[in-house]
Amino acid sequence: MDFFPNLLHLALLSISFSLIFLFYKQKSTRAKFPPGKKGWPIIGETLEFVMVGRKGTPEKFINDRMTKYSHDVFQTSLLGENLAVFCGASGNKFLFSKENKYVTSWWPRSMKKALLFPEALGNSSKEESTIMRSFLPEFLKPEALQHYIPIMDSMAKEHLEQDWSPYNKVNVFPLSKKYTFALACRLFMSIKDPNHVTRFADPFALVTAGLMSVPINFPGTAFNSAIKGGKVIRHELLSIIKQRKKELSENKGSSAAHDLLTRMLLASDENGRVMNEKEIANKIIGLLIASHDTTSTAITFVVNYLAEFPQVYHDQKEIAKSKGPKDLLNWDDIQKMKYSWNVACEAMRLSPPAQGAFREAIVDFTYADPEKFDPSRFDGNGPTPYTFVPFGGGPRMCPGKEYARLEILVFMHNVVTKFKWEKANPNEKITYNPSPIPVNGLPVNLQIREF
Repeated sequence: MDFFPNLLHLALLSISFSLIFLFYKQKSTRAKFPPGKKGWPIIGETLEFVMVGRKGTPEKFINDRMTKYSHDVFQTSLLGENLAVFCGASGNKFLFSKENKYVTSWWPRSMKKALLFPEALGNSSKEESTIMRSFLPEFLKPEALQHYIPIMDSMAKEHLEQDWSPYNKVNVFPLSKKYTFALACRLFMSIKDPNHVTRFADPFALVTAGLMSVPINFPGTAFNSAIKGGKVIRHELLSIIKQRKKELSENKGSSAAHDLLTRMLLASDENGRVMNEKEIANKIIGLLIASHDTTSTAITFVVNYLAEFPQVYHDQKEIAKSKGPKDLLNWDDIQKMKYSWNVACEAMRLSPPAQGAFREAIVDFTYADPEKFDPSRFDGNGPTPYTFVPFGGGPRMCPGKEYARLEILVFMHNVVTKFKWEKANPNEKITYNPSPIPVNGLPVNLQIREF
């Protein structure tokens, strides 16, 4: 997980699994570009990229071009942008060590059009990133996040009790999206009303489904739906921001004083400038996408692999036994979940939450038995540097890494101590759009676990 524009690397700097998509502008006709082709005007090679993902083989797009052009770098065109694709650990190392020297943060224009207010389309992504990161350290540092663990725990318990326990069979993927989005709304904006959360969640689904589509704004296309969804989200956010400003001006915002929205409204830069309402809305949109979409995918595939490898239960059983009926998880409990985090990392390695690189072993990829689910590979010093970087590295290390770790571990604790499950369809197909998606939502058969 990362925060906009750091997570939305999708067609930009996707670093979750050893690939980098690097945008470039042709500044000179004498410039030397890597081998490859750009495909059709505007469309480029986007259709082929999307289609192989929907067939469940997204690595084919990359592997075919690595074989044809270069194992290190090739050029293509996706989402209406010219891109150079850097492959392998060496590409990750280049990105992390050359940030702000040779490369910088960037968003495809089509994504900005779908997500942001029109006034922001010409803004520098580097400037946007710098402003965003100035607000995040205090909110996301471990000392602050410790206070959110009980909220995460209580919300996970409530979610499982309401949406899982009444049923013998549930679809994990849509439920994980529901949970992570509600949690983000609660922690970032103090929104607790489920109906209010739904007003955000529905248009967000349209946006995320259309972000990696061919950027043609024509009725009926996924991109057109994404643009419409973005407009609904921005309108809803402006209403929330205006109401919060009113509460703060009337000294009624004490109950929400510690959430991120309030911090943004009260913060100013070194010149005393504060962000206006649309600027804040743009950044909240990025935060919601970054903190929600990839984390829900990670949780889904943790559940997927635990159906076959339930050993993590023993890691959580002792923690559960140490708690009273009304006790909530705390920071010390999280620190004991080392094996559980290894399991989560292995799930993210095999089914990375964001498009970019895939589980196919390549020249710089040094995992033993790369297709095998083996959490022990994260013991000790873990994998070889730059081969597993789901949260980035260098100056672009995801500031929300600890938030994601807490969210995943708290959910894992609650689901494995409450249920046993098996996959209803062990051979369910996985498609990519752009995140991995079980085509039937990962249906599982549930049993209440008895201690």
